[in-house]
Amino acid sequence: MQNFTDVKLEIFVPQEYALKLRDELAKIGVGKIGNYDHCAALSPVRGSFRPLAGANPFDGEIGKISEVAEYKLEINCKRELVAEALQLVKQNHPYEEFVVNIFPLANHLFG
Repeated sequence: MQNFTDVKLEIFVPQEYALKLRDELAKIGVGKIGNYDHCAALSPVRGSFRPLAGANPFDGEIGKISEVAEYKLEINCKRELVAEALQLVKQNHPYEEFVVNIFPLANHLFG
């Protein structure tokens, strides 16, 4: 699996930021599949967290568990664009600490 060319980015983001983030990623070529761009999946999820001392939370209060409505944004990304994509997420995501999971894709094996 060392020769994979694409990854899936799985990004948890407040619902009101999801489409803007998708659009910003599309500007650098993330979410392009064949002759289509802006290809992404959005799934509603419920996130939970507790800000600890020293945190600067976007939402919630220090020491209290919060639950928020989020989207899981899943989007394909060329391997060479991952670093730039992560910078864009950092610039456009409101959370101080955010989650981006990166999965290698073997889709080319089936084409």
